[in-house]
Amino acid sequence: MRWFAALALLSASTPLMAAETGAGVNFHLVAHPIGWVALALFVLAYVAVILEERIHIAKSKPVMLAAALIWGMIAWQNGGTGTDANLTREAFEAMFLEYAEIFFFLVVAMTYVTAMGERGVFEALRSQLIRYGFSYRSLFWITGLLAFLISPVLDNLTTALVMSAVILAVGAGNTRFITLAMINLVVAANAGGAWSAFGDITTLMVWQANKAQFFDFFRLFFPAVVNWLVPALIMFVALPKGRPASTESHSRIKHGGISICLTFALTIAITVVGRQWLGMPAAYGMLTGLALLNLLASRIDYRQRHYALAHGAEEQGYSIFRIIANAEWDTLLFFYGVFACVGGLAALGYLELASTRLYGNLGPTTANAAMGVLSSVVDNIPIMFAVIKMNPPMDASQWLLITLTAGVGGSLLSVGSAAGVALMGAARGQYTFMSHLRWSWAIALGYAASIALHLWLTRFVFG
Repeated sequence: MRWFAALALLSASTPLMAAETGAGVNFHLVAHPIGWVALALFVLAYVAVILEERIHIAKSKPVMLAAALIWGMIAWQNGGTGTDANLTREAFEAMFLEYAEIFFFLVVAMTYVTAMGERGVFEALRSQLIRYGFSYRSLFWITGLLAFLISPVLDNLTTALVMSAVILAVGAGNTRFITLAMINLVVAANAGGAWSAFGDITTLMVWQANKAQFFDFFRLFFPAVVNWLVPALIMFVALPKGRPASTESHSRIKHGGISICLTFALTIAITVVGRQWLGMPAAYGMLTGLALLNLLASRIDYRQRHYALAHGAEEQGYSIFRIIANAEWDTLLFFYGVFACVGGLAALGYLELASTRLYGNLGPTTANAAMGVLSSVVDNIPIMFAVIKMNPPMDASQWLLITLTAGVGGSLLSVGSAAGVALMGAARGQYTFMSHLRWSWAIALGYAASIALHLWLTRFVFG
């Protein structure tokens, strides 16, 4: 927040005239009262997001309201007609199109994840791990590795929640194990999401913006591994020895669960092929996958109704639209608010100014590393969208660097990522902000090591 205020202080001599820039339309209003009010609205909205649990207001509401007011002020300043009014409308439409592509991608991804959860796929995985009776130290590595490997396909939040259920089930009564395993889980899930276009919203945004191709993200695999392994190895020595008591846990995947998983894999393949070889946006492939899921849902619905009729049970239909209704709509609308707020600040001229002051003065490597640290306080989504809208002159390796830092920087604090926030709620006092903070120094070592490895690979391997 102080960063945005500093940008405004640097803008006293900015002329008031619209211009087309690499970041889009720029009305040069950062020194105008409307620019100051818009900046204050964004800061206040984000404070409300941070205090969501205390003020009991869903995070989408303040940012959507701030977005409406910011764009309303821009439109009012530029009048209802004329060149500037047309530019305002075009700037909003361009921002909305960017959001729409992300929106439909996320709706389909969330629908698949919810469908797999409803069919018991994640519960079956949890029960299998519990039944094998692994030691605490083995479970530390198994849950971390699974989180690192699953989050590139699913989102890091869902991955963290699934693995946290295993940790809480087998580690009941051992607070030290739960604390360290939860920290390891957050770092692994965030690191795993950084090396795949499907792993995080930030990687998806970079892919959608054509800053990196699908297979380019795989260059971040080894830096992401280092980011996870460095703090994991340090925390490993503090883990308790022994093993939890083995429990009998049986959970079967419902009919259609495996088919949904396979259809999701096919959807990913269609999305990649459509994006890389057909030049279509990622939303095209995902919506094609939604059509396939709908067809599969009809088959599941027919079987469930037939089974209920044959056994005289209560008829239970299966509809993919009921599953879509259970998507995280607050999160989806929050993304709209973030996109619109940041798009409005870009139209006012803040992001061009930031690009000049930050990337021009510090250089891309230092600036990208700093943005990653900032993402531990401010959510990585507005950070990444702001960088994309700034569009600083960077080569592919630097765009991959900001993808890495924005993705894993949130691990530095428990509140720096959706996975960390969700696990604090799930752990009920056994994993807290302060318990995570005690190990932030180890996570910071992994963060620095991952940046160093990426720069070395860029220079000596991929360069």
